[in-house]
Amino acid sequence: MNRARFPQLEILQIHEIVACFLIVFVVMLQCYMIFPRLFHVSVVEKEEIAVIKKIDPFENISLSAKTALVWDIKNQKVLYALNADKPWALASLTKVMTAVTANELIPYYTVITVNDEALKEEGDSGLFGNERWKFKDLLDFSLMVSSNDGARAIAAVAGSIDLGTQEQTLGREGFIATMNKKAKEIGLLNTSFENENGLDIEETLGGAYGTARDMAKLFEYTLNNYPDLLEATRYKNFIFTSLSNLKHIAENTNTKIGEIPGLIASKTGFTDISGGNLVIAFNPELNQPIIVVVLGSTYEGRFEDVHSLVTTTLEYIKQ
Repeated sequence: MNRARFPQLEILQIHEIVACFLIVFVVMLQCYMIFPRLFHVSVVEKEEIAVIKKIDPFENISLSAKTALVWDIKNQKVLYALNADKPWALASLTKVMTAVTANELIPYYTVITVNDEALKEEGDSGLFGNERWKFKDLLDFSLMVSSNDGARAIAAVAGSIDLGTQEQTLGREGFIATMNKKAKEIGLLNTSFENENGLDIEETLGGAYGTARDMAKLFEYTLNNYPDLLEATRYKNFIFTSLSNLKHIAENTNTKIGEIPGLIASKTGFTDISGGNLVIAFNPELNQPIIVVVLGSTYEGRFEDVHSLVTTTLEYIKQ
């Protein structure tokens, strides 16, 4: 078709195009007046959802402990912290480092003889003078019942073997030095040991000091490198028979282990200086180990504190 012969047709098409644009503009203008309100509602809803998601279940938790930490090993994340870098007397949590150190110095089948010096330690866990034990059995027993004399016997023998001496006093001193060296290797920057069992040395001086953060690191190191080392601490009780054919019924010092889902390991501690200490590791979900540390609580309060932190951790994970 020759547009030059029909100019009115071209003008008509232009008018149609302009009219279409005007219709689109009017529709867009109406949408503009309606959708901002809808958009605003959407933003508000999203903000409300975000607020719900950001609610911290740990926010209003109340503990008797002076210092505490909840550590997610898999995600390398602190879920909760209370004065986590404040040094505190460790009491029998010390025995976890004793276990790690001895495990690296002597094999499981090493024979440990409990001498009279070891039996002088505070607390009676039922061991006998000159009683002979396989190292791993005595270690498991000592961790379960928190045996101070058992820990000392292990330290003296392991240290003596490491130094190549028959003098167990020297062996014990060398063992404690190795504990402190190992602590630095692991990265426990605020932890130090004066003995192998954590007993108070004086009225105002504990046998070992560390932080909640350091104890979480120690447990993580132990579980990652020696996953079976703390296995005995999962059980409520166990019967051990020493090489001297003497039976010992061990009752776990953590009386609440049955209340912790997926328990991996635990260790208690208590002295006049430290108050109630407790560290546990548990698996709330498959392959998601969590470490809970409580220091400076009361004798019973440590169990209540850990229970509160475990329960709150489960709420946190479900979000």
